[in-house]
Amino acid sequence: MAPTLSKIQKIVIGVAISSTVVDTRKRRKKRSLWAEEIYKQRKRFTPLTMIKVLRSKHFRTYLRMNEECFSQLLSMVRPFIQKQNTILREAVSAEERLIATFRFLSSGCSYTDLMFNTAISPQLLSQIIPETCIAIYKCLKDYIKMPSTTEEWIEVSSDFESKWNFNHCVGAIDGKHIAIKKPPDSGSLFYNYKKFFSVILLAVVNANYEFIYIHVGTNGCVSDSSVLQKTKFYEKLMEDGLNLPSPSTLTNSKITAPYVFVGDSAFALDKNIMKPFPLKNIAHDKRIFNYRLSRARRVVENAFGILSSRFRIFRRAISIDIDNVNTIVLVSCALHNYLSRNN
Repeated sequence: MAPTLSKIQKIVIGVAISSTVVDTRKRRKKRSLWAEEIYKQRKRFTPLTMIKVLRSKHFRTYLRMNEECFSQLLSMVRPFIQKQNTILREAVSAEERLIATFRFLSSGCSYTDLMFNTAISPQLLSQIIPETCIAIYKCLKDYIKMPSTTEEWIEVSSDFESKWNFNHCVGAIDGKHIAIKKPPDSGSLFYNYKKFFSVILLAVVNANYEFIYIHVGTNGCVSDSSVLQKTKFYEKLMEDGLNLPSPSTLTNSKITAPYVFVGDSAFALDKNIMKPFPLKNIAHDKRIFNYRLSRARRVVENAFGILSSRFRIFRRAISIDIDNVNTIVLVSCALHNYLSRNN
């Protein structure tokens, strides 16, 4: 039988534990301040004051959108980010949370720099911004939608033909390296051929610079072609599960051709993936084809440029937790589509 403690031993152990707890409490330093003065006077330094002054042409520069779009987004995400006040302190309002998130995305500044613009501590900002981004993406995720019917794919193809003079194109594919701060204990896993740490954003874009499919999170040392082959989009494409239109004759021609996605030379050639001819010893006709394909393919490059111009966070290494980088990229792409249609 296992030995049992006597009543006296239990009493002695209990007294020792209680005395240790009391000594620990005594050794704790008393707080000199419950909160710093800048946080106590948040109403005075709040960005809401700045917003009231900027209700003019500078509003778009400050938040990368007009007042109508901001009000609409605020009404959509308010139920998800609104917090209740307590006896101890007043909660940060939903409007302040949304403004802080947009300023973080549009300026690319750190939490410490953003503290001086919002009068919110960096520790609280590290909680507010990911939570708000998740709420925004829940409301706007339907803006990133891939066509599901043959008629919708034909409509995308007609846009490419009318705007970029390339027939039977249903999307442009490319990858973008999102610069990040090196994750701890990651070695060279996220180190890419461009000599910086990154995660890859793989996107399919329509003729209007809108993302219709995105995949983000793959470490930067992987090639774009390898990323594509691991996506559900590629699986459906290989299994003919995207409901693409059947091959038909080209405009002003008798040639029958399939509907294709266009990409650069990094991708593998397939019946539904078109890439340019190699440039070595290229004939005149092939050079013309490469030029036409480039007109359609550069749409995805332009979309990436508009995204990084609107949200300057992509113009420097994102120095936040790697788990939140994907959320930042997803919500930025959803906001890009939303603002492209409504702003």
